[in-house]
Amino acid sequence: MFLVTKEINFSYGHRLRDYEKKCKHLHGHNGRVAITLGANTLDYRGMVIDFVDVKDIVQNWIMKELDHKLLLREDDPLVAVLRDCNEEFYIMAENPTAENIAKLIFDYARSQNLPVISVKLWETETSVAIYSENSSML
Repeated sequence: MFLVTKEINFSYGHRLRDYEKKCKHLHGHNGRVAITLGANTLDYRGMVIDFVDVKDIVQNWIMKELDHKLLLREDDPLVAVLRDCNEEFYIMAENPTAENIAKLIFDYARSQNLPVISVKLWETETSVAIYSENSSML
């Protein structure tokens, strides 16, 4: 199998609900995403996918939907406050953990018919979450 990886950097804020350590408070991260895509054969150009296509599809979505936004669980009381203040935020069904954000990006890429294998999200330089539907591809 051929694999390619595109890295994307973005900044986001969040807080974790039902959590008792310091991440229960609002804080931010400069995250780094590595989206890996794969194919058994290359296209007519000799590519799994053009990196520009990944940028146009996934990076543009991340910049529009997630970059410089608060990522909040749908039942977070801040949602109503931010809505009243006309602030931008992104609502997630789950707690906005690194694991769930990696899955969110994976699911978006898959919904765009990209041959995504895995998404890695570095929340910090030393902490990374990975989502893949196939653990043998990690």
